[in-house]
Amino acid sequence: MNIALLRRQFASVGGAELYLQRLLAALAEAGHEVHLYAEKWQGNPKGVTLHAVPVHGGRALRPLIFAEKAAAMLTQARHDVVFSLERTVRQDVYRAGDGVHAVWLEQRRRFAPWWRRPFLGLGAFHSNLRSLETRTFDPANTRHIIVNSAMVGREITSRFPFPAERIHLVRNGVDVARFQKADRIAARARFGFTPQDYVLLFVGSGWERKGLPYLLRLMRHWQELYPQVKLLVAGRGRRSGTLPHNVILAGPLTDVEQAYAAADLMTFVPIYEPCANAVAEGLASGLPVITSRCNGACELIDPGLNGEVLNDPSDLRSLEKAVLDWMPRRERPVPVSKPLDLETNVRETLRVLEMAAAEKR
Repeated sequence: MNIALLRRQFASVGGAELYLQRLLAALAEAGHEVHLYAEKWQGNPKGVTLHAVPVHGGRALRPLIFAEKAAAMLTQARHDVVFSLERTVRQDVYRAGDGVHAVWLEQRRRFAPWWRRPFLGLGAFHSNLRSLETRTFDPANTRHIIVNSAMVGREITSRFPFPAERIHLVRNGVDVARFQKADRIAARARFGFTPQDYVLLFVGSGWERKGLPYLLRLMRHWQELYPQVKLLVAGRGRRSGTLPHNVILAGPLTDVEQAYAAADLMTFVPIYEPCANAVAEGLASGLPVITSRCNGACELIDPGLNGEVLNDPSDLRSLEKAVLDWMPRRERPVPVSKPLDLETNVRETLRVLEMAAAEKR
């Protein structure tokens, strides 16, 4: 097939970006002709033809300008199927990897301080994105939608008139082998942990949305109570206030598998996350995972067997209890009942793309 993919930015770090890198490589290796339409990118993905989509303007207008210009460029090209990973105006298949913006704003208001709530979601950026989202979820503009969690599927059908039978669940895939080969002793030494330390791990950028403030609150509470418990943070975000001395900021890591190898328990409690790759990576590393019901990846968790799911990520008592319950349990790896591998993801994604291409013919 001749496949066009749309993504505003193609980069080397970040869960969505790494997913796209792996997907592009797998499609090219399978012999498909792959075209990537992007505003900007880092590196040159092998076997992929790159098309620059010129976008000029402020933050509020850029998503809309990209969508309109990409649509104009595609009218001049011939592709068997157009696969968008962005909110765009016309595509055969849209992957709703960013979830539903309206739901994110609702969740942000729910967990924000009372004085911030009236101001959240105001402004042209959010207005334009909601408008663009309405066009994306219009069944006249999109043939099929891929969601990476059942949670996102429910969010779409509850807010937009998109037929449920045209929504397909394809869970994220990760390079499982990558997360099983790191040396634990060397990894713990790298980050300065002793054999007695019990290491919690947080991986992600965009700390407010992904719940790091709640983990920092727990670590402040535990500084004297449990001095052997440490929190390793891998990723980029905005710091506010003094960092507890039992927290280690590692920054963005190209070899993030080392952080997983050093950890004992993954703690990732977002206020909204369509389906965090970090949860699949943690499970692939053999770690139990504590996450929240606001994360579509909670569907990978079998409570009591490979982790716990919190109803409220801001509930300190529930978070504390979940961590304490898992601390004595050292069995690794934990069992996983759903596939985590990229091959399954690519196979199921291709099935939807082929279906859409056949409908066009």
